[in-house]
Amino acid sequence: MRRVHLLGVLAAFSLTVSLNVALAQEIIDTPTHRLEEVAEGIYFATGNGALYTMSNALIIERDQDVVVVDSHITPAAGRALLDSIRVVTSKPVTTLINSHYHYDHANGVPAFGPDIEIIGHEVTYEKLTADPANEHTYLSSLQRFDNTVARLEQELENASSTQERQELQEQLEFWQAQVSAQDEIVFTPPTTTLRDTLTLYRGGREIQLHYFGRAHTGGDLAIYLPEEKIVFTGDMMLGGVSYMGDGYVTEWADTLQALKQLDFHLVLPGHGPGFSDRARIDNVQAYYTDLTEEVRRLKGLGYSAEEAATRADLRQHADTLGITQLGANLEAVQRMYDIMDGLIE
Repeated sequence: MRRVHLLGVLAAFSLTVSLNVALAQEIIDTPTHRLEEVAEGIYFATGNGALYTMSNALIIERDQDVVVVDSHITPAAGRALLDSIRVVTSKPVTTLINSHYHYDHANGVPAFGPDIEIIGHEVTYEKLTADPANEHTYLSSLQRFDNTVARLEQELENASSTQERQELQEQLEFWQAQVSAQDEIVFTPPTTTLRDTLTLYRGGREIQLHYFGRAHTGGDLAIYLPEEKIVFTGDMMLGGVSYMGDGYVTEWADTLQALKQLDFHLVLPGHGPGFSDRARIDNVQAYYTDLTEEVRRLKGLGYSAEEAATRADLRQHADTLGITQLGANLEAVQRMYDIMDGLIE
């Protein structure tokens, strides 16, 4: 365990100790994952690039079993996650929590077997029992993977050196494996759902599930460990701006405001590294608020979604979020237009 020297005045001691507990870490490397022990028996799982996992996961060890949050993008990635869990514990995985319904977080579920309890929001259940194979986010991912394979095949054909060919061949095989892994996907909905809150008391752990409102999707959950002061936010809150193509941008800042009422020292997002700087939440809230106002202004002036996406000026967020160019994501702006026009509830 990494040692941290505590400096400063006594008034800051309590907070520093709390942060040290949350951030103290042991890193366990497995063939496919990096497991960061963020508190005793709690591991933040990220892929190491050996295969495509895309999303992060959370492993919560209890006295007799294990709870996992999110299952990665395919059953193959889910199996790799299970293999990595066995490196740190032999306890059975009994419970899987879906932070939301998106393919990169929920399509690994079949790897966990038919007896696993799957907990998710009601919206996640609705999405995964409706027509998930035709959700536009999922379809766009398939197209993106196919395009990547086609591009690499073309580059390999035109490669001019042995080293270049070798590197491209390795990349091609990686993405071909991801395309093939899609064949195993069986969309699997939660077996237990919640609307607002649910708390799991078992095996020496308290695990709270909170729905604070619509954000990245209509059913994002925050998975909160009150004793450890850790929250896993899925894609509701990343280190910066999240994908907005299925989002509710006009409501997002309020949802994050509710999230901030929890007492946490460490945020573990669905993508990217964990962080303890709560000001990041403020920065992202400000962006969503300003984007909402800017899109409403441009729409009121009669601009189309395409024109608004080109003209939207969010460059006041350059220092906090690195936004230095004029414009906003077209997919996000089009969705905002559709919601404002009543085409999406």
